[in-house]
Amino acid sequence: MLRPAKILVPTDFSEASDKALKQGIDIARQYKAELHLLHVIPLDLSYALADYAIPTQAIEAFEKQQLEGASRSMKEQIARSPGSGDIEVNCDIVKGIAYEEILKQAKDRGIDLIVIASLGKSGLAKYFVGSVARNVLKKAHCPVLLTR
Repeated sequence: MLRPAKILVPTDFSEASDKALKQGIDIARQYKAELHLLHVIPLDLSYALADYAIPTQAIEAFEKQQLEGASRSMKEQIARSPGSGDIEVNCDIVKGIAYEEILKQAKDRGIDLIVIASLGKSGLAKYFVGSVARNVLKKAHCPVLLTR
């Protein structure tokens, strides 16, 4: 039987991610596990800005705003999640391709369970399981709980 000691919950701060976090917290409380909350800032936006000859300082300022906004959103998400004060919660924000960073964090941190929302912020989300969740399901080396 699975008894997770470390649980990873990726978040994009959507309502679906809130539900996945709630599930992750419930499981972490039940098994006295650590919870790792992860947000991935996409790389492609900064590259797109550089293509339009936007000054490096403006790009750096934008990236700093992204990081600060993600940090603030993560704190708010944890604060509004019942039971989060009862467990150890580690927060990470990284830049990269979402599913690759999720899989990398899972491997590097020895994660026993990934709890991920089936849908994210994508406009196409209402039609099918998101590509991030699908790629994590296909390539993860630990159990994945897909939440609706």
